[in-house]
Amino acid sequence: MLSVKKLHTEYPDDRGQVVKAVQDVSFDVPEGKLFTLLGPSGCGKTTTLRSIAGLERPQSGEIAVPGTVVYSSEKNIFIPPNKRNFGMVFQSYAIWPHMNVFQNAAFPLDVGSRKFSKKEIEERVMRVLSAVGLDGFAGREATKMSGGQQQRLALARALVMEPKLLLLDEPLSNLDAKLRERMRFELKRMQRELGLTTIYVTHDQSEALALSHEIAVMSAGHIVQIGSPRDIYERPRNKFVADFVGLTNFLEATVEAPEPNNSGYRVDSSIGRLSVTSLDQFAKGDVVLISVRPEDIELYEQRPDGLNVIEGKVDLKVFLGEYMDYQIKVGEHQVLARVHSSFKAPVGDTAYLKMNPEKCITIQDDAQYRKAA
Repeated sequence: MLSVKKLHTEYPDDRGQVVKAVQDVSFDVPEGKLFTLLGPSGCGKTTTLRSIAGLERPQSGEIAVPGTVVYSSEKNIFIPPNKRNFGMVFQSYAIWPHMNVFQNAAFPLDVGSRKFSKKEIEERVMRVLSAVGLDGFAGREATKMSGGQQQRLALARALVMEPKLLLLDEPLSNLDAKLRERMRFELKRMQRELGLTTIYVTHDQSEALALSHEIAVMSAGHIVQIGSPRDIYERPRNKFVADFVGLTNFLEATVEAPEPNNSGYRVDSSIGRLSVTSLDQFAKGDVVLISVRPEDIELYEQRPDGLNVIEGKVDLKVFLGEYMDYQIKVGEHQVLARVHSSFKAPVGDTAYLKMNPEKCITIQDDAQYRKAA
């Protein structure tokens, strides 16, 4: 549905230095899917979204939807934003305070180049208000609604033109935590029921994991990994992705030998010898970085059977309702484990960590892989 190829955008900052906001960004979004650009502030995700919308003009690259190239540096094509038929919802909902809900939703139809009859406007507006659950609020003053309702109104206004593509720039960031969680379900339901091809920008990892069919993690203007939410979380390809998406333990290790009959290795890590899983090829003596999620570490008061069992001492524990976070000290290294609250080992007691080799993942660190000295 959407194809972005080799997008590059740069501009001077306040000191005249060149900022390379987007560098060689490429991805495809199938029709009816929600694709998320995820990353910290300044990573280039909003610049990419604004380039797709036509609000910024990149230096080079190409952006196309089926049958239409909306931007191409090579072909000297730039279709202005009002001609692209893309819907967009910003962080600020930009609700008109002097209009009611119906009038806010109808605004794009009233000011657009295409003329609609009064009946067509009413049918379209009521259809989108019904889709976002606001059909009973058509006559209400828009600014007297809750934050969640205003967010849905902003969505309705974006949908009323029946856009080819829906662009969402951190649309939930102004909501409180509980409402944000509820609106995730609303957005996911709406996107899938209406089959909307959607580009979603956020810095919130849990939002991206909950909503997306596919995620592109961005850093310093580059896409560093594209994959399904499960792939991004369970198979991070580098330290940045593992660290940015969720909590993890990083363990430095030296490769000792390949594991027979699987895609893993035996390594000597900072907490002891482990069997680990890898998507990369290593030789004996290579120094690697291991990522292990806290929830993938089991804790026992007695030594269990199996691989990857490490002895440590409980250094700190925090009760978080349905689960507990334990800091386990292994030598000079601290390991975070997240377990069910029924595990109640006291601080200072011995605890045994058990880690499934499939959950101990080798990843690239910032210096890439290097030979041990």
